[in-house]
Amino acid sequence: MSMPTLFVSHGSPMLILQDLPARHFLASLGSHVPKPTAIVAVSAHWNTDRPAVSVTAKPETIHDFYGFPEALYRLHYDAKGAPELAARVAQMTGAAKAEYGLDHGAWVPAMLGWPDATIPIFQLSVQPYMTPAHHIALGRKLSTLREEGILVMGSGSATHNLRRLVRGQHGAKPEPWAKEFDDWLADTLEAGDESALANYRTLAPHAREAHPTDEHFLPLHVAFGAAGEGARGKALHRSFTSANLSMAAYSFS
Repeated sequence: MSMPTLFVSHGSPMLILQDLPARHFLASLGSHVPKPTAIVAVSAHWNTDRPAVSVTAKPETIHDFYGFPEALYRLHYDAKGAPELAARVAQMTGAAKAEYGLDHGAWVPAMLGWPDATIPIFQLSVQPYMTPAHHIALGRKLSTLREEGILVMGSGSATHNLRRLVRGQHGAKPEPWAKEFDDWLADTLEAGDESALANYRTLAPHAREAHPTDEHFLPLHVAFGAAGEGARGKALHRSFTSANLSMAAYSFS
């Protein structure tokens, strides 16, 4: 059976320390897919002008945030990289080879989902100034990896507008604009509507409010593309925090 691909919303770095539905879902990731032979993590937090892939053998845990509790900075995810596979991914995609560790978009869901850190993992970057269609095409170049049990995991946010967050209100009812976008996304992915996903800026309700910039949404496009032609999405988790931050997660096959 082919490995599905995943998109997860990783939220704030604090998620790993909080008692929230999204955290509990991420802790169950290992039960939603077969155990991967390796993970290609596509994080919203590694942005490059052209695709890049990390060939680091022992990726460091990058604490790419400031002003958080000391407990967060003591967390380390000590999984190995996969330099040979990463080099092959670079060849498949035309990506540059780079030395890069695991930023919190990668290590937070990986640490929750596979805490024993025995699965090799490395990152593939996103290009915020390139189109969603570019990222679907980038993912599609990885689609054959599924037959080898390799998991392509996009990690970003189903909605991401930091200026609109109602901070500290984890249980607040989602604001209508955020829910409308989130519902549109669920319907679009379930239908496998690649054109709508690629053109979400003009077709999705409240797209500008949901994503003032693209970088947290593009990992979803890569994961969708990596599932191959005709892929459809299945919602694995849907919840909100801070009134408008969707923590939705999807599998694609």
